[in-house]
Amino acid sequence: MTRQDYGFFGPDSPTWKVWTAPTALIGFQRSVVLEHFDPFLTAAVADLRGIYTDPVGRLDRTLAYFLTVAVADSPTVLALSEHLMKVHAEATGIEPVTGKRYSANNPKSQLWIHVTGWHSVLKCYELYGPGPLSPAEEARYWADCVVAAELQTCKPSDVPASRDAVRDYFAAVRPTLCVTERAREGMHYLLRTPRAQGKVRLWAMSRLMAPLTIASLPKWMRELGGFDQFRAVDVAVRPAARLAMLAASPPRAKLAVVAGTLPMTHRALRDHLRGETPVRPEIVTPSQARYLTEAS
Repeated sequence: MTRQDYGFFGPDSPTWKVWTAPTALIGFQRSVVLEHFDPFLTAAVADLRGIYTDPVGRLDRTLAYFLTVAVADSPTVLALSEHLMKVHAEATGIEPVTGKRYSANNPKSQLWIHVTGWHSVLKCYELYGPGPLSPAEEARYWADCVVAAELQTCKPSDVPASRDAVRDYFAAVRPTLCVTERAREGMHYLLRTPRAQGKVRLWAMSRLMAPLTIASLPKWMRELGGFDQFRAVDVAVRPAARLAMLAASPPRAKLAVVAGTLPMTHRALRDHLRGETPVRPEIVTPSQARYLTEAS
């Protein structure tokens, strides 16, 4: 399929650089674990059971969505976003701790997913990849994060647009976070997925990444989730991870990491790495993309 435009961020964006780095896999594991601190998201995951019955498919679709938003052309992103919202519209039920109704499309829950995803991927890029972005790149990265939020149900005006704003957001939502038995089950399953049902590659990958994911988290989250580890492990894994991520940085190596395990993610990354010049070599906004789609 011919690429129509550069999407919402473009070739010189820090978003393309950060989201296509091999460290994004660690950041993704980090973010899906953190989702479970939201009791309403925990209820949705636990009721649907998707990560338990089809962990590869469920995780692959989620990561492919984030990657597609970051690097694909605007028609592809809009189509996928609309499909995802329709799927989420069916995910409703009662959260058992509060007795309140949950919805996967709830703006507050969507904001938690969005912020933890973009923050986690950048955090792991800094810890295990090339290091911090320049001040100008970081400012643009968080501006891109706000743009990407337009593809979900959260309000862009609620999305933190700087590192300090992200810290303020986490501080504001912390009193609303909690861990239940089902939340711990999900967190531990995602950190170290069992080998049953032919999930050998995911079993191995999750266990290799788990110490890195845990090392990137604050102490209170590790203790609350029941997956803390010794500080010596935190210190030991970082240099080894940096070397592994450096080795996985060439395009062929990036593709090899996800090949055979995450097919949708592999396809999105492969299409991006082809570097195809689009029909319209321009960056668009979500509102412009919607207008062009409706007008065509």
